[in-house]
Amino acid sequence: MNIRSTDRVLITGASSGIGLHLAHRFAAHGHPVCLVAPDASELERIAIDIEQRHGVDTLVVAVDLEDKDAMTVIDEAVLSAGWTVDILVNNAGHGFKGNYADVPIATHLSIVRLNVEAVLRMTSLFLPRMVAQRHGRLLNTASIAGFEPGPTMSVYHASKAFVLSWSEAIATELEDSGVSVTALCPGPTDTDFFPKGDLEESFAFQKANLMDPEEVAQVGYEAVMSGERVAVVGAVNKAMVFSRRFMSEQLQARMNEKMYEDVDDPRRARGDKESPPRP
Repeated sequence: MNIRSTDRVLITGASSGIGLHLAHRFAAHGHPVCLVAPDASELERIAIDIEQRHGVDTLVVAVDLEDKDAMTVIDEAVLSAGWTVDILVNNAGHGFKGNYADVPIATHLSIVRLNVEAVLRMTSLFLPRMVAQRHGRLLNTASIAGFEPGPTMSVYHASKAFVLSWSEAIATELEDSGVSVTALCPGPTDTDFFPKGDLEESFAFQKANLMDPEEVAQVGYEAVMSGERVAVVGAVNKAMVFSRRFMSEQLQARMNEKMYEDVDDPRRARGDKESPPRP
């Protein structure tokens, strides 16, 4: 597949975590980047930093992807700037901890809107143009959570299973089209996902070996540029995904349930003090 360093990249969830590091990784290789996230001032600061450090053009689109008019805002901004999107990175996503019955339906639907619906809408906006030009790449941030059920994070795991399965399916549909599709599957990563998802007290955050988002971004960049279909990040995660082929779904679910349980241990790995009581 033809690789051009001038290919323009649009990245959702670009203001922090994996998305931020992906923006720097693409820019370091000469790609102009369009940064999409809700906070305009934060994106402007990041854009200035990227331009100064990497010498590439940037475009900022401050929009909440859950808004019904988000795709129109993005499309108008891209067209007004005279951009074509050659590489689309669907990275934005979130989750929330809690038993399904205890969490408001609005929270569940918010996860689905951002992790699934926004990914579909973004792809439907830009993929047909890539196919028409017979040139493009699609990188979807899934997760190793997509390989297994996750009690107390059930909707999040299900959303990532959707992204993973759908990415693999359309990768087959797009064979010989000039467009590749890659699903990036990191394990737990040291980002703001944990505080935003009420997971700061969980075993996964306090005791697990969290991945470095910069490392995840590097793997994601290499995978999408080489046209890999599925990129599981890290040898341990690869072994874990493989080993679960031999486990029952009930055992997998119980293992994940333990990962999300709160840690009641003074030897906390992250944070010197217990979190303050919630109002």
